[in-house]
Amino acid sequence: MTAIKYYLGIDAGGSRCKARLTGLDGAVLGEAETGPANARIGLEKLKEAIVGAAEKAIAGAGLDGAILSATAAGLGVAGISRPGVRQQAAAMTLPFARSAIETDAAIANIGAHDGEDGAVLILGTGSIGFIKAGGREITIGGYGFPISDEGSGAALGLSTMRHALRALDGRTKTTPLSAAVTERFGHDTGRAIAWMDKATPRDYAAFAPMVLDYAERDDEIARSIVEDAAKHVERFIETIFAKGAPRCALAGGVAPRLAPWLRERTAARLCKPLGDPLDGALILAGLKPDRLR
Repeated sequence: MTAIKYYLGIDAGGSRCKARLTGLDGAVLGEAETGPANARIGLEKLKEAIVGAAEKAIAGAGLDGAILSATAAGLGVAGISRPGVRQQAAAMTLPFARSAIETDAAIANIGAHDGEDGAVLILGTGSIGFIKAGGREITIGGYGFPISDEGSGAALGLSTMRHALRALDGRTKTTPLSAAVTERFGHDTGRAIAWMDKATPRDYAAFAPMVLDYAERDDEIARSIVEDAAKHVERFIETIFAKGAPRCALAGGVAPRLAPWLRERTAARLCKPLGDPLDGALILAGLKPDRLR
């Protein structure tokens, strides 16, 4: 067997695929980011995205792609919790010396708590809660957009588009947010609907920073959208603790922007993550947590 000389962490999510390469001592050698890489894009495209992100991280480290055969990889992939998908993903032929695959929520939880018991609530393009406690692993939500994903970037974007269309109809008042959104479509309802017919979760999530910006400026519609999202996040957190989680951390790109909208008593129950999802992927690959700090 080829001796392991490197560790690779992969976080394959709905908006982007991130990779981090380290040496045996945990020192980061290279990082990379590419496009979407969740299970919904198909296993062949998923494999291409994973290998592409790995090769980009290796190139960024100034190393040759041949080192993949001496690399242990930990993979966190969004969307593999659906029946049969995990087994198919695990059967992918990858160029690594060895690989371990889990959900993106699982690696976020591993990274947040160094593999110990705890919970994480991911608020990114989608949303999902993951608990590891007392030998059990519990997932909350994460059924995919638009079925669930409450409090996520995609959900914020969809609500923003709906409110903007209502403003165009005259069913609700026009605000700076709705005007800014409909301006992108020439204030034309037909163009907006045509865009929505083809929009992906990532497309909707691109509106999240805008609605959060306008909410912070006290736009009435934006505030209502963000406050509603915060209520969903609070219900997530309450459920996580009710199911026995000893602690809970937030993760994902939307989390830092939504956290200030939570009630003080809810925010006080949260802990800071020890590491990020890529740290979790590296631990899954076999890197010891103490080598990450």
